[in-house]
Amino acid sequence: MNPNLIIPVGTQVVSRIEIKNKDRKIICLQGAVGVVVYSPTDNSHNYKVRLTNDSEIILRRHEFSIRKHYQKQGLQDANDMLAELNLYDYVIYRCVVGSRAFGLDNEHSDTDLRGIYLPPADLHWSLYGIPEQLENHDNQECYWELQKFIILALKANPNILECLYTPMVEKVTPIAKELLANKEIFLSQLVYQTYNGYVMSQFKKMEQDLRNKGEIRLKHAMHLIRLLLSGITVLKEGFVPVKVENYRDNLLAIRNGEMHWKEVNKWRLSLHEDFDDSFRNTSLPERPDYEKANRFLIKARGSLVSN
Repeated sequence: MNPNLIIPVGTQVVSRIEIKNKDRKIICLQGAVGVVVYSPTDNSHNYKVRLTNDSEIILRRHEFSIRKHYQKQGLQDANDMLAELNLYDYVIYRCVVGSRAFGLDNEHSDTDLRGIYLPPADLHWSLYGIPEQLENHDNQECYWELQKFIILALKANPNILECLYTPMVEKVTPIAKELLANKEIFLSQLVYQTYNGYVMSQFKKMEQDLRNKGEIRLKHAMHLIRLLLSGITVLKEGFVPVKVENYRDNLLAIRNGEMHWKEVNKWRLSLHEDFDDSFRNTSLPERPDYEKANRFLIKARGSLVSN
């Protein structure tokens, strides 16, 4: 809040003081609601406020509060409340994703940490709520609250599925182990639509770069191809490949500019055909197992209920 901000006409306010007339009769209760009908040019002057009985009073800025702010007093701001806690203490799963997990890293690659956090039920149920994700950009970390993570996994979000299947796991609690043991419940034919959506979005950006700059971002082209390769394997074999041993040299050739865009695009179109064929013949269910995912979430939340 800016203490020097001039409160505009029409703003509902609450009087912080009681006002009496010359006969000592109360004409404005402390806590009375009114609306600003005249604002000064600076905060060293008075405001005119019309009360609900149509009478008007004069108040200095320190003698009233904006009504919507007044109603929040006594409720500790959620950010302040959460700042007192270290929500990272509630991380139940931490893994490495990105180039290091794919086997495409070099000496300049960051270590991307992702995972899940599960806060105590009393905090989750409190007035303050919890954030859907925790991010620390300095450490390249991101942790999703368990429900958010599960919903994204059920939608076949590629980044989330890779968290479940990465071989590079740094922390896993018993609850997280149970989730990993049932990770196949998230695999469904939705992979085809979701992965295609990501690929189409990425390809559109590359076309724009070609038109505007005459070149593409090679790392993005590499990951477009990698994602198509991953989606084909998911539909054919029922698991999410993270490490890319069989295609590492070709993918690095794209990133290093050693493969011409025409060749990359030809590979992309060929992979799209394979992706379509894999979808037509997949044995994956049409939808993920929502019920099993829901039962797991309820069980996990229940384990955090205070006695």
